[in-house]
Amino acid sequence: MNSRSSDLPSPSPSMRERLRTLFIGKAKDPLAPDVFHNVSLVAFMAWIGLGADGLSSSAYGPDEAFRSLGEHTYLAVFLAGATGLTVFIISYAYSRIIEHFPAGGGGYVVATKLLGAEFGVVSGSALLVDYVLTISVSIAAAADASFSLLPPAWHAWKVPLEFAVIGLFMVMNLRGVKESVTVMMPVFLLFILTHAVLILGTIALRGGEIAEVAHEVHKGFQSGLATLGWGGLAALFLHAYTRGAGTFTGIEAVSNGLQIMREPRVETARRTMVYMSVSLAVTAAGILLCYLLVHAMPVEGKTLNAVLVERFAGNFNWPRLPLGRWFIVATLGSETAILAIAAQTGFIDGPRVMANMATDSWLPHRFSHLSDRLTNQNGVLLISGAATLTLLYTMGETSTLVLMYSINVFLTFSLSELGMMRYWLDNRVRYPDWWRHIIIYIIGFVLCFSILVVSIIEKFREGGWVTLVLTAAVVGLCLSIRHHYRRTEEGLRRLDDMMDSPVPDDPVPMPPRDTDAPTAACFVSDFNGAGIQSVLAVPLLFGTHFENFVFVGVGVIDSSRFKGREEIENLRRHTEESLGKYVTLVNRRGYCAEYRFALGTDPIDELERLAHEVTNRFPRAVFFAAKRIFPNERFWHKVLHNQAAFSLERRLQFSGLQMVVLSVRAT
Repeated sequence: MNSRSSDLPSPSPSMRERLRTLFIGKAKDPLAPDVFHNVSLVAFMAWIGLGADGLSSSAYGPDEAFRSLGEHTYLAVFLAGATGLTVFIISYAYSRIIEHFPAGGGGYVVATKLLGAEFGVVSGSALLVDYVLTISVSIAAAADASFSLLPPAWHAWKVPLEFAVIGLFMVMNLRGVKESVTVMMPVFLLFILTHAVLILGTIALRGGEIAEVAHEVHKGFQSGLATLGWGGLAALFLHAYTRGAGTFTGIEAVSNGLQIMREPRVETARRTMVYMSVSLAVTAAGILLCYLLVHAMPVEGKTLNAVLVERFAGNFNWPRLPLGRWFIVATLGSETAILAIAAQTGFIDGPRVMANMATDSWLPHRFSHLSDRLTNQNGVLLISGAATLTLLYTMGETSTLVLMYSINVFLTFSLSELGMMRYWLDNRVRYPDWWRHIIIYIIGFVLCFSILVVSIIEKFREGGWVTLVLTAAVVGLCLSIRHHYRRTEEGLRRLDDMMDSPVPDDPVPMPPRDTDAPTAACFVSDFNGAGIQSVLAVPLLFGTHFENFVFVGVGVIDSSRFKGREEIENLRRHTEESLGKYVTLVNRRGYCAEYRFALGTDPIDELERLAHEVTNRFPRAVFFAAKRIFPNERFWHKVLHNQAAFSLERRLQFSGLQMVVLSVRAT
């Protein structure tokens, strides 16, 4: 027996729901007028959220490069110049990519649109592996820095603590990007302040020695040239340059995360890119020069940054006011914290890359869905789990993780630069000054591809092969998923052709005359063959029992739609048009009909709410939904296709509403 929804008591929230609200927060309304303003970031906040990955590399990139020089530290001057120049070249190239691809997506979209889907899936897979490693490397390096100050007996807690930190970041990002970035702001600003003081202070204190250091550099260069020759010096410089290539990771984050930018997005993103590139270039190049000014030498158990800070701060220690000691603690503490915060880039951009790939059917479609907090919840959960497994596999060994890191980012860089080169070549007739634009991408491609090749050669035997195998495995998985979706879509297209039913342009609606009559309430989505088949199955199975039809649909706001008010309105229009066609379809067969619809992020919740509204108007309504079936169903079918019909059936029947699930063959 059916019950009206108004007769049902409002269920109190379960313990699970109360805990979820406590940790994740209350749901956000995707249709609120100010929703895009509230969840987007201005350039400064985006710099904090996406710039930490790049800035954190100054804690280990310059260190690794300087150590690789050995006794030839005079090359640090050229290394600093090359580092700053490379940052600006890659940043400028990605700024232009932002202009040409204002919807975001970064390297994945560039490779897909300009080089083809095959290059796109390689770029996207490389980015996914890289973002997982970004999280793992950042948290492991931060833990190493912290536990180096603690007794050895405490080191057994390092890996469990890393797992806990991943869990903390996961919860923060499930709450929302803006909320997580706000929490990080004080530490990020402390890092900027302390390192600005460190670099400028060192240059000021050692200003009188600059002429002497310049003489040493000139003398060392002449000596190195005499002993190694031009070829030897070039090989040594290239080795150090590529060993410090981790400095350039994170630059692509802005173009990948364009969706979180405040309108106007392109201008906000370009401003963010300027903040990121300037801060990274100045910090990384400045630290290299400071190493040279203080004649920094490796010390067992200490980073070169720690050596630099101690030599600088030693000038400010007084018995009653140990400012130097406080500065050391603040500087190294902020480095440790920003290494952990760098993981945030992986949590922001990783799920967004997944969402873009899911929209193109390379990954399960559910990864494009938004939670009620308007976050890519499934992507956050998956990337958190993958980072945890990576740390478990390596037992938190930073050296192993670093070997696996940075290869993929330069693969994506190279594909992006190559794609833009092709764009300007293909449009050289349209743009007479095309050669001026293509030069920057040629230089960027040569730099990035050279670093990629050298990194693979140097790191392959040391552990780089693991990254290549993982990336190839992800590519293979994506190809399999895409093949499955294509086969399913082909079967449904055939059904569309079989059930093709043209609808008049000016239909005459027939509203229900008797709301107490038996009513078939059909859950439908797009107007297609599968939907038409399920609707026509109702009179075929039940004859003339049902006098009314009500079509119920939800326009799902996912990552591809949640880009602006215009996209939401387009979704609303499309949903109403599809439902209107179903109304016309049954009107032509003599049935009275109307439709109900809603927009939301969770179709099950919205359909359940609409079902109770329908029952209030049509007390004798029976609900119908179609379920796609496969000849040999396996576990992956449940992963790749939603189980909405069964989930909705359980909910409605628990509320006392009757529902019938109809089958639609997918092949």
